[in-house]
Amino acid sequence: MNVNQYLDSTYLKTPEQAGISEKETEQKVVDLVNEAIENNFKLVMIRPNFVSMAKKMITDANADVVVGTVIGFHEGTASVEDKLKEAQEAIDNGVDELDYVVNYTAFKNEQINLVKAEVFKGTKIGLENGKIVKWIIEIAALSNEEIVALTQLIRDVVLDNFSEEEATQVFVKSSTGFFKREDGGPVGATFEGMELIVENAKPLQAKAAGGVRSYEDAVKMIEMGVTRIGTSSAKKIADGKTATGGY
Repeated sequence: MNVNQYLDSTYLKTPEQAGISEKETEQKVVDLVNEAIENNFKLVMIRPNFVSMAKKMITDANADVVVGTVIGFHEGTASVEDKLKEAQEAIDNGVDELDYVVNYTAFKNEQINLVKAEVFKGTKIGLENGKIVKWIIEIAALSNEEIVALTQLIRDVVLDNFSEEEATQVFVKSSTGFFKREDGGPVGATFEGMELIVENAKPLQAKAAGGVRSYEDAVKMIEMGVTRIGTSSAKKIADGKTATGGY
């Protein structure tokens, strides 16, 4: 199986998080974009401040790679207004896909109307501008029951407010890769977690983010019904190798 068109090649660390300079961070993004162009990956997933640069590189190369960015990253607790402002700026800079971190903390605190409003408004601005929209639910912070309930909430808000055709442009996504579990357990996509998302999101799509580090795991995810895989090891996965770390 050629998995390249399922891969969202990702670099989201700030200079502070990586312990490198801003110039070195920019070079990592440049290298990521060039690698995606060379290997015909589906997408590059980068921070909002690099969207314009990445878009220009891809346009200049006459490549088919699309550009995605994260909104409300990584805690998801920013206000709806702040998320919408961040999304609009990314749209203005030419982004193709918006990956919002849903306010899963509010969901866990039973602030359901807040979460519903966020999903509706964030999806609306994306779809109205012809963008793919993904909602990151952070499965490592949720129980299996909460994964199901939050996935169904997102699905129902989308289906209640948009057409079924539009709904196919919306994803439920597993993880940011930045959440830390106290028990040291997995913080990215798991097969169990993705199975719950796939089954409860339909007709929305499912993205497995983080934790997929081998070609075999990627194929298994795709065969389960996952249609995108976010990874910092896209080249190794595409080459049939196994990454030992990273997102």
